[in-house]
Amino acid sequence: MKMQRRLLLACLPAALMLTGLTGCSRAQQNYQIAEAIGTLGKYEGNEPVETPKMKAAREMEESEAALETEKQEALAEAAQLAKQYRYEEAIQYLENSELLQEDDRATAAAEEYRTALNRCYTYEGDIPHFSFSNLVIDPARAFDGDEYEQNYRSNMITLTEFQNILQVLYENGYVLTDLHLLAEETQNGTGGVAMASSELRMPQGKKPMILSVDNLSYSSVRNGDGVARKLVLTEDGEVAALYTDDEGHDLKGDYDVVPVLEAFLDEHPDFSYQGARGIISVAGKNGVFGYEIEDTEANAENRETVKAIADALRKDGWTFACAGYDYAKMGDMSYDSLSQDIQAWLDNVEPLVGKSDTLIYPYGSEVDYSTEKAVYLIGRGFHYLLGLWPGGDHLEVNEQYLRQTRRMVTGYVFQELPNAFDTYFMTSAILDPERNQ
Repeated sequence: MKMQRRLLLACLPAALMLTGLTGCSRAQQNYQIAEAIGTLGKYEGNEPVETPKMKAAREMEESEAALETEKQEALAEAAQLAKQYRYEEAIQYLENSELLQEDDRATAAAEEYRTALNRCYTYEGDIPHFSFSNLVIDPARAFDGDEYEQNYRSNMITLTEFQNILQVLYENGYVLTDLHLLAEETQNGTGGVAMASSELRMPQGKKPMILSVDNLSYSSVRNGDGVARKLVLTEDGEVAALYTDDEGHDLKGDYDVVPVLEAFLDEHPDFSYQGARGIISVAGKNGVFGYEIEDTEANAENRETVKAIADALRKDGWTFACAGYDYAKMGDMSYDSLSQDIQAWLDNVEPLVGKSDTLIYPYGSEVDYSTEKAVYLIGRGFHYLLGLWPGGDHLEVNEQYLRQTRRMVTGYVFQELPNAFDTYFMTSAILDPERNQ
């Protein structure tokens, strides 16, 4: 390139003589030469080549543009934190950024986030907990009159109904909240955990809610019935649901609670308080995420797949709850049966999804908290105990545990208890028209 430039400069006097331009102005000469050699409009004043002065100016302009791009990206990163109500993190990010020192935009943004932080209030109302099963994606195939219809119709809701519920809750100011923010944990003198109620600070206009997915095993789903059959990872490492359409094609996408909620949060990041997602309860006997996980050589690949999916979910903000290994009514179990069931979960499921301090009682069948069964559960590290109450919101925190009731959101409740959710949404307003076709 340097050699070409020297040759071009050396030839310019001859070119001027040959073209008869020696009597023209410099601007005219530059224009005609640039036109002849194909550099017209490329350099300032149509100079035939980029001069050192031009190069220095261009490099400075490019450097300033690159710096401005970096600053805008940093400001956007802080804004994203603030959208999730991570005000303190956003302020710290701006103040610690070398790029944004003495930038008026960063100063103004930090002041805005500080004002929002100071306006947070102590929430003292009820905290609803909505629990979901799988979603029906294609009602025509799920509600087709065969022996599987009743399961789908009673225990699940449709994609449309789930999206409608999310939209109404969002519009009414509810935000996903981590269950662990509802209690404070400290180490007691014996090495255990002491629980106490915590002060929950919420942004102005926002109210907390808990969301969970009950026993995500996919064991009650038949392939081809218009319901996803397992969770999978995409090529990008995102969690999706595997779904078979009505032409028999297997698709990976937003076909169940987890990926549908993630898609909603992509559009509405302010629906999550400080990055919270939901709780996924898993048993083991009938599989996890659609995979058999019994510790055998044949299931080795399945177990690795479940671990990878669980890691991705945890990275996104999801947490996991024990549902026992057999997914059986714990209130009816003997002490020995309960301890065996929990131990089976700890041996077979915990290594795949990670340690959990949360237990979601199958079918809402809680143990008697005055018995040794409760002592056993708490002793195994389960301090967040979630039961079931379709008509109310109960939250209790004592020194040993947090106990909360959840509302199962199912087609059965829609039909038999249509007013059960009136405090939060009207069943008639969110129903899928295809449910009754």
